[in-house]
Amino acid sequence: MVLALSLFVVMYIFLLRVKAERRWIVSLTAAVVFAVLGIIPVTKVPGAINWNVVLMLAGTMGVVELFIESNMPSLMAEKLLQVTPNTMWAVIALSVFSGVISAFVDNVATVLMVAPVGIAAAKKLKINPVPVIISIAVSSNLQGAATLVGDTTSILLGAYANMSFNDFFWFKGRFGIAWAVEIGAAMTIPVLMLLYRKEKQKVEVEITAVVTDYLPTFLMVGVVAALIIASQFENKPELTNGIICMIFAVVGTLLEMVIHKKKEIGRQVLKSIDYQTLLLLMGLFVVIQGITEAGVITAVAEWFVKVGGTNRFLMYTLLVFVSVVVSAFIDNIPYVATMLPVVQGIAALMNIEPYLFYYGLLIGATLGGNLTPVGASANITGIGILSKEGYEVKTKDFLRIGIPFTLAAVISGYIVNWLVWA
Repeated sequence: MVLALSLFVVMYIFLLRVKAERRWIVSLTAAVVFAVLGIIPVTKVPGAINWNVVLMLAGTMGVVELFIESNMPSLMAEKLLQVTPNTMWAVIALSVFSGVISAFVDNVATVLMVAPVGIAAAKKLKINPVPVIISIAVSSNLQGAATLVGDTTSILLGAYANMSFNDFFWFKGRFGIAWAVEIGAAMTIPVLMLLYRKEKQKVEVEITAVVTDYLPTFLMVGVVAALIIASQFENKPELTNGIICMIFAVVGTLLEMVIHKKKEIGRQVLKSIDYQTLLLLMGLFVVIQGITEAGVITAVAEWFVKVGGTNRFLMYTLLVFVSVVVSAFIDNIPYVATMLPVVQGIAALMNIEPYLFYYGLLIGATLGGNLTPVGASANITGIGILSKEGYEVKTKDFLRIGIPFTLAAVISGYIVNWLVWA
């Protein structure tokens, strides 16, 4: 167990220190070391990888690429801005729009969709686009946990706890995690109103986005609808959700190539898939299975129980706010992947169902990334877009929005989840 834990810690240190585009190398290297040393038998390596998660991510990325290229997100955002009375409500509308989109689309993809519209609107209104893009980024992080397909962490939870799309809304006779997240999102609107209370310029936005291809929009709606329908069936094959997402991505891409007579569309979709994230996750699945077999997960769960005792409220509070702090500095994907079996072990030791703790983990880990500029990929993406436009983003500029935004969302989600699931 000591060797497995030591290797895991070394892997995490490297994950924190290397550039994001090289983390997959660290993850896969660690997986190979675990297999070579026999911590996880080589024969168990393929089974350790959650292929349903991998296929869901790959398929969703492909469909999102087609959706972005169709210009539909930009058109939707511009039409939304037309009905806002002033700058303050324009920023709030863009932030809320970003949050709604991110409940069904990857957070980074959401920022890529909405940020250009936010910058264009800021330039027309002659205001600083930095706080606008920060608001869009943190809002996209917020609602990723609301649905099964909203964020990688949600996909991880759904796969680990065998939860369907509908289970995020209504589960075991109670409101699912989506409602705690949405109430948290609603509580951030007063925060944005306070931050932008002085921005009362009139908004005038022309419709510039043109949509001539509606197939990608139907694909996006189709993926969500198919996942909802599939969730109605019990004892379905383990790879069902992944296969659904891949079918929509492959068929949609082929149709687009035939309709537009462009082979480049296929290459563009293939290029859009974040292979590094997929490889990172594959390596992590193997490593986590290795430390599980070595007894590390059980030992960590026992430590949490020793600190939190048998008090459910204390344990729940500990999980939520430790997750907030940790995910402010550590990528929440490997953190959630690591902690899910720990949380299950804690619940087993306390002889209770794990869902209160599962949801607390997701609330803390998903929203905690908004505390810092590097706490979430969407934040890094937004800052990168601003940098390309020639705008400098200071840490204090981000914290001014990120801290109150995070506190409002986490505390309200934390309370609602406790009231429903305790």
